[in-house]
Amino acid sequence: MAWALGPGPAGAPEEVREAACRHLLDGFGTAVAGGRAGAAAPAIAVARGLGGPPESGIPGTGGRGSAVAAALATGTLVHALDFDDTHAGGLVHATAAVLPAALAVGEQTGASGAETLAAAIAGYETVCRLGAAAPHAFHARGLHATMACGVLAAAVVAARLMRLDPATAVDALGIAGSQAGGLLEFLSTGASTKQLHPGLASASGILAARLAAAGASGPDTVIEGPHGLYAALAARPADIARITGGLGETWETTRITVKPYPACQLMHATLDAAADALRAAALGDKTAQPRTTSHDGETRPPRPGEEARAGRPGDEARGDRPGVEARAARPGDEARGDRPGGETRAARLGEEVVEVIAYVHPDSASIVCEPADRKVAPRTPYDAKFSLPWSVAALLLDGEVTLGTYEPGRLRRHDVAALAARVRTEVTPFPGVAADAPGHVRLRLAGGREVEGRVPSSAGGPGNPLSEAALLAKFTANAGGPSPEADELARRIHALAAEPDLTAIAALADRLAAPEENA
Repeated sequence: MAWALGPGPAGAPEEVREAACRHLLDGFGTAVAGGRAGAAAPAIAVARGLGGPPESGIPGTGGRGSAVAAALATGTLVHALDFDDTHAGGLVHATAAVLPAALAVGEQTGASGAETLAAAIAGYETVCRLGAAAPHAFHARGLHATMACGVLAAAVVAARLMRLDPATAVDALGIAGSQAGGLLEFLSTGASTKQLHPGLASASGILAARLAAAGASGPDTVIEGPHGLYAALAARPADIARITGGLGETWETTRITVKPYPACQLMHATLDAAADALRAAALGDKTAQPRTTSHDGETRPPRPGEEARAGRPGDEARGDRPGVEARAARPGDEARGDRPGGETRAARLGEEVVEVIAYVHPDSASIVCEPADRKVAPRTPYDAKFSLPWSVAALLLDGEVTLGTYEPGRLRRHDVAALAARVRTEVTPFPGVAADAPGHVRLRLAGGREVEGRVPSSAGGPGNPLSEAALLAKFTANAGGPSPEADELARRIHALAAEPDLTAIAALADRLAAPEENA
């Protein structure tokens, strides 16, 4: 805690500060998209009804409320469409936990942009390191790591902005730990509880800091104690030393993945591989013949342009990142009809697919592939965002996966359901964490021809980051398209350290996040 409150976060290297600003920009974009879509309406209604002093803005409403209420709304907005960033090592939605507390408490305390940025970096390092100390251990227990770890990160952010002394901040952390949780039972029904988790975590973290400031105490063994965070909530042993190892020297803030697809991170590499296979099929690759070789045993010469696809698929042909502009820029475009993209070459190729084999990490399979019958026929948009078979089928038929892919009316598409039923998954060992696993998909087409797609990792991560242009394109699209307000918000967040306070940023976000019918 001493590091989080001290000069370390403020003195982070330039690349760390730039990474934090990138992720804050992405988070503001996903929050604005969630607001425009009305995807967080229940949380916003409750936040407005909580009342309290007008400490912080509630995005998209033109109103203000307590910092706790504002964080509840903002956290839900950031995560509402599952388009927000993810730290692969910890499998946590980092910005969804950090941004709401930083914005709400930063407004409340009159913090400068530089102070807010330092608090956000402290929060990023906290949530990522807590999650990475026990990879997938919370999920294996049936808990959402974003809420389990995010509530402590929000407490750290609030403690720094409130200028709590170290002892009081430790109390805040101990109190926050008692509010850690976040059941994954939504996977069984497609319910909206997961969307609420970051908002609940952020609000609870702020409450913990306030309770500590008022004199409440919390256990200083909340992390490593016999009844602490990991002992109580993690299904696998934690490497406690991992939490503080290299602190101030290695920065997890630079290892957060920006999502190009509005769906569970655990299937992004598979979606990239499916897109790669689709391109191979369209090219009529001569090496794509019927095969019987094993998944792990085959080597082959690269296809034309494959070197580029391995680094950043389709850069040369499609701009900075395959389909980011398309995937983000056209959410819900009604003009595209029942099938996004229409009768494209990709759609025709998708209709030729007889069978799909997707090779997935064991930890991914339990979340996005099982139970198989449920994943073929998702009941809600959020259910579909956690269905690898359904999402792969949509990509193969449409050539892309966008926000519009998961609109409620699209779930009734018979062509997607039929192809999803032909997606078979094979669990493949991988020494690293699930979100870092490579993507590998094999398609069997009518007539017996087989093609495969491979990517070393999903796009958007530290080994294959989105370019600045692609990130800005995603943000602009999420903000409803180019506008002076969107341009100004992006500019101010990129130069956050120069802002005297958060007034202008909060006002811009509020205007942009208004539901579309009110915009």
